[in-house]
Order: sequence, then structure tokens, then C-alpha cells
Amino acid sequence: MKYFFILTSFAFLFSCRRTFEAPIPDLAWDNFNSLSAVRLQNTQGQKMEGIYSFSDGSLDFGTEAAVKWSYTAIGSDTTYHLSFFCQKDVSYFICEGKRVDSSILLNGYWRRMIGTETGRVRLTITQQNGGAKILSALPLASTDNIVITGVYGDGEAVPDQPIQLQKMRPLFRATPFEIIAHRGGGRTSDLLPASENSVEIIRMASRFGATGVEIDVRMTSDGVPILYHDGTLNERLIQKNGMIGPIENYSYAQLSALVRLIKGERIPTLREALNAVVYNTPLRYVWLDTKYVGSLQKVRDLQVEFLQKATAIGRSVTITIGLPDRDAFESFKKLPNYQNIPSVNELTREEVREVNSPIWAPRFTLGLQNAEVAAVHAEGRKVFVWTLDIPASIQEYLTNGQFDGILSNYPSAVAYYYYAKQ
Repeated sequence: MKYFFILTSFAFLFSCRRTFEAPIPDLAWDNFNSLSAVRLQNTQGQKMEGIYSFSDGSLDFGTEAAVKWSYTAIGSDTTYHLSFFCQKDVSYFICEGKRVDSSILLNGYWRRMIGTETGRVRLTITQQNGGAKILSALPLASTDNIVITGVYGDGEAVPDQPIQLQKMRPLFRATPFEIIAHRGGGRTSDLLPASENSVEIIRMASRFGATGVEIDVRMTSDGVPILYHDGTLNERLIQKNGMIGPIENYSYAQLSALVRLIKGERIPTLREALNAVVYNTPLRYVWLDTKYVGSLQKVRDLQVEFLQKATAIGRSVTITIGLPDRDAFESFKKLPNYQNIPSVNELTREEVREVNSPIWAPRFTLGLQNAEVAAVHAEGRKVFVWTLDIPASIQEYLTNGQFDGILSNYPSAVAYYYYAKQ
């Protein structure tokens, strides 16, 4: 009886242990998946972009949403997404769009990044509410009205809570600005659909609002640049497999064969990551955060190769080598013609000038530094601030700061506050 009680107690404890997950719900919707539903074209999706005001749904998502169109291209197949970056609690919707006759259906999920709340969302733009105008070959007029109606639900529940949004104005784009997603798109700990620093998360980053990504570069024992944040193999980032210790102790073949990231992906090479940016996404900026001590020549070679590949297909992509510390700084100075190599420099303004970094990247804890930022701008350089996650601080830095980009684990929050500017 004593042992039965102990076993029962353990079973109860483990059954009550909370698991923190936020899986994408089942998105099956008969109308959306019918044979009569046709995928939207790129020009049609772009017409839906703008700042929308909530009437129904504001208690959960706030007063406004910035609505942005993006794509993921895999070979000849391109999938488009319409993302809603909401004002409240770092929440967003990610939807795919189809047309049925003269109406538009938007099917996807919503997520609140501060927590684990998620669920289905089903939206419609009827012919009368702007669907016909969006589907027309003619451009939208500033007076054209777009109203989105629909429902959302919690988890796997059938959506039954009403949503209504109305387009109020275009997205703010007057000042060029980089929204840079940390660790390729977001942290593993934030329960995203893919692991941090994976090819899969890079392909998703624009859906979260990013125009660029920061990725962490390490070197294997046989000299292959890979993506991985921490210095060691650990259960924060990888599935348990018995392998421990510094990641630099392992060859790429060992890591590729034996290690899987939390969501099951392989640890990617830097080549695979840059290939995804250039050929699969609309991302226009890459911050290579060097996390190892040693020669940067292989990283530089890949930087040159993929800048050329982007140019060859008509894409404007900036790839910068990160200089987070003195070790990286000194290694960078050993590269031939280093003063003409694009870099993003976290050190002092004097060291920025010494290696002619086009971007200075101070940490957010130093404050707005408007005078210092203005002085760097006067030298023809840009300034990105990192790592900014608190919504109120993001709003403050966008409203009162003069930065050219923000690195964040929550690019959707940066996207809302940037695009909603007036």
C-alpha cells in the first residue's frame, strides 16, 4: 500500500506538471480549402496592407493593427502571408489568403507572445467591403474602404468570437528602418513554430514583421561556419542526446548526424542560412553575430559570395559581419582590405571609425543617445540598437530616438510601432 501511494503521488505530480507550448492550431476550414478557392496574387495582397482599426476584438488585440504582406519562396512555389501586428500584448495574426468569386478569405492563427495564448482566426473581405477593389487590376484609391470581418477562437476551439477591422491609413514608410529579428526570427524559449537559428525560422521571420535577421555564427572543429547561439550543446537548444560540451569540439558531420534542435531541425551551416535569406525570403539585412574566436576569412568569403548572388537575381541585401567584442574586432582587422568590408560594430565610436564600420550598434541600456547618434549619422553611418523587447521602450525609441534599426526578439511589436507612426 505504501508503494502504491508513492507511485500514485508521482503519477499525480507528473500529470499536473505544466507544459509550456504554443503550437499552431489545426487550420482546416472547408470554405478556404474548397476547389473554388484560388490563391491571392502578390499585387492583390499588397493592396490589403495598411493600418486598421479594431471595432470587434479590441479587448484582446488593442485598438489597431499594422497589416503587412510577405512571402516565402521554395523553388518555384511561393506562399504569401498577411500578418496583423496588433497594438496589445505583442499579439499578431498570420494568415494565408484566397479568393472565392469576388470575396477574399484569410485563414490562419493568432498568437500572444507574452504567454502561450493562441488560436484560429478566419477572416473575410466581402465584395462590398473592398474585395472587388482588391481583386481588380486597378490600383486602390485613397478613398476606397476595406473592412475585414470574421471570428477567432482559443486553441483548437471552433472560432466564434467576432473580429472587425477597418482600414484607416497606409503603413508608415517615410523613414527607412530595419526591423531585425534576434536569432534568425526569435528565441526557442518564446515557443515559436521553429527553433532559433534554424533555416526554418529564417524563412518565417518576415511573417513576424522582420526586414532583417541577426544570426549567431560559430565554427566547428573542422572549420565549418554554423548557426548556434550558446557556447555548449545543452537541452535549452537541442533535443537530449547525451552530447555535451563546447560546440567547437565537434565536427560538422557529427553535429549534422547526431544533433537536432528543439523542434527537430538540423543545426544549419552559415551557407544554408544565407541561401535561405537570399532565395526564400524578402529579408534585406543580415547581421552575422560572430560568437567564436579565430579567423573570420570563411565568414568573409560567404559574405562576398551571397552579396554577389543577391545582386545577380536583382535583390538588394546587406550582409554585415558583427563585431561584438575585442577578439572579433582584432580578427576583423586581419582581413584584407578590412576597411571596405561591411560590418556592424558594437564597440566605441572610435573603433567604428577605425575599421570604417557602416553601422554602429550600441546596446539599448545606454539610452537614446540622440547627440551621439546624430554625430554618427553625420559621418554617413547608420545606428542600430539592441536588444529591445519591452513594448513601451520600443515605442519610446521609435518616437524619440533617431535609430535606423532595432534588434528585437519581438519583431512584431517593432513592426506595429514603426508602421503605425504618423
